Amino acid sequence: MTPEQWKVIRYFKPKEFDSPDKPGSGMGMHWELVSKLDSIRSTIGQPLQVTSGIRTEEHNAEVGGVDGSAHTEGYGVDLACRVSQLRFLIIQAALNVGISRIGIARTFVHLDADPTKPVRVAWLY
Repeated sequence: MTPEQWKVIRYFKPKEFDSPDKPGSGMGMHWELVSKLDSIRSTIGQPLQVTSGIRTEEHNAEVGGVDGSAHTEGYGVDLACRVSQLRFLIIQAALNVGISRIGIARTFVHLDADPTKPVRVAWLY
């Protein structure tokens, strides 16, 4: 994303998406995803915590990410979620903005907009 694009994002900052081993890497997130996350946050009306944004290949391997993960290309994000009501709101808002690749875990929801991967899919961790 460009600095100009980040200026219109209301609820997130690039550093929230940084790979822990590469400060500044959050700038590599894709506009399509981050702008949709901003809309989701607006719809839900409460803060969303990014637990994993862009990842270097090394960090992806450390956390057990799959080869070709959407995270490594800036198309994937994990949002902290520990209660079912918030999980439902995130998923509903994601579908409403056109995100249709959703992973559901006990403590987070994965959303991605990777154009090289199948759409209308959901999986469990």
